[in-house]
Amino acid sequence: MLWQRIAYACGTFGHDIFYAMLGSYFMIFVTSNLFNSDNKEQDLYMIGIVTTIILVLRVGELLIDPFIGNTIDKTKTRWGKFKPWVLVGGAVGAICLTLLFTDLGGMALDNPMMYLVAFTVIYLIMDIFYSAKDVAIWSMIPALSFDSREREITATYARIGSTFGAQLVTVIVMPLVLFFSINQNGGAGDPRGWFFFAAIGGAISVLGAIILGLGTKEQESALRENKEETKFSDVFKVLSQNDQLMWIAFTYLIFGLGQNIVNNFNLYYFIYVLGDSTQFSFLGVINVIIGLMAVALFPVLTQKFSRRKLFFGSISIMIVALGLYSMAGKSVGMTLFSAGLFALPQPLIFLVVLMTITDTVEYGQLKLGHRDEALVLCVRPLIDKLSGALTSAMVGFTAVWVGMVSGATADTITPEGLMNFKLIMFAAPIALIIVAGFIYRAKVKMTEEEHARIVKELEEKWADMTK
Repeated sequence: MLWQRIAYACGTFGHDIFYAMLGSYFMIFVTSNLFNSDNKEQDLYMIGIVTTIILVLRVGELLIDPFIGNTIDKTKTRWGKFKPWVLVGGAVGAICLTLLFTDLGGMALDNPMMYLVAFTVIYLIMDIFYSAKDVAIWSMIPALSFDSREREITATYARIGSTFGAQLVTVIVMPLVLFFSINQNGGAGDPRGWFFFAAIGGAISVLGAIILGLGTKEQESALRENKEETKFSDVFKVLSQNDQLMWIAFTYLIFGLGQNIVNNFNLYYFIYVLGDSTQFSFLGVINVIIGLMAVALFPVLTQKFSRRKLFFGSISIMIVALGLYSMAGKSVGMTLFSAGLFALPQPLIFLVVLMTITDTVEYGQLKLGHRDEALVLCVRPLIDKLSGALTSAMVGFTAVWVGMVSGATADTITPEGLMNFKLIMFAAPIALIIVAGFIYRAKVKMTEEEHARIVKELEEKWADMTK
């Protein structure tokens, strides 16, 4: 059991290294390095086009993700239903990500239209295989245990791995990029540095997937057996009728938008407000330490306070942190403290949402008479992708709007540009997080006690329901 948890954590470690590179740092590569010619108007135009392509692809693919989950649910191999998707998705995704962190052999400047076509194809392939891996890797939790407490422990190991992976990227991103860069580019590095950054991260992601594949095993149980498979035509019906799944998903979407706006703008703040990107690694170190501490305490905190109280306590801390962050100015100490405080509860919120969504597997099973693990669990990464797509678009367009693009420095950002940047980075997230709290309080009813009652009822009725 211990080895299985560790292997699972290795898989999520590599997976979140990949996600952090794509979700938090790809746009800064695009805005600061990808288009850097003598024609600034053309550069800004191309940044806008790439940003729009990413938004359209990721939003459009939301219609595909539930079918990916349904396909995974139907997968039957001697290695289980999830591991093949984790391994294949990890390998293909890593290759595509490395290609995206390049100008495709100079095509971005020499043949912009051909670059946009190639970029679209590569990004779409990457996104589909990343989605398959993401759905599969997080859908394994209900397949490993039916007990809420055991799921929390397993998810805690998984989140320790993913938190360490995501925050390690924050630590190494600028030292790694600048080490491999020939041109420091005002602290933003050059394309060569970003390529090696992506290649190393992709390799780690694949290694983590291999370890997960070798070290985990799904639990066999009559409760996981369906009389009939869910048809493609019933996919959205199954999701929409699971009202608790829909409400926690909507809550997480609103919250995720606020959280991701701040996380994606952190490096911009260090480069273009503080004027010292090397300090960003210290934030990564802080976030690794406090993130791992927070995740390790999750089982204890949920026993003492319940998931519901933990959710509200966490968002309260984040709102206070944003207030402090907005007043940090050029103070490195204040910036590191407030940004670290904002990051502290994020793993706890993720685990609360993940556990709630996981428990809705049995809720939907009892309500609809059918068990759909990967289909239900695909909703969480689907929401991550939607919020990530919207955030990436906002980051790209805001960077152009306030002047944080190729060739810019902290000294060239105007007071008006800085004010607009802070409104987007701080005021908008505070409003979004507050709204998410109200939705959660009013609509999400899936508590630990309610899940235990549902599992007990399923154990008594499931055999008769599937005859």
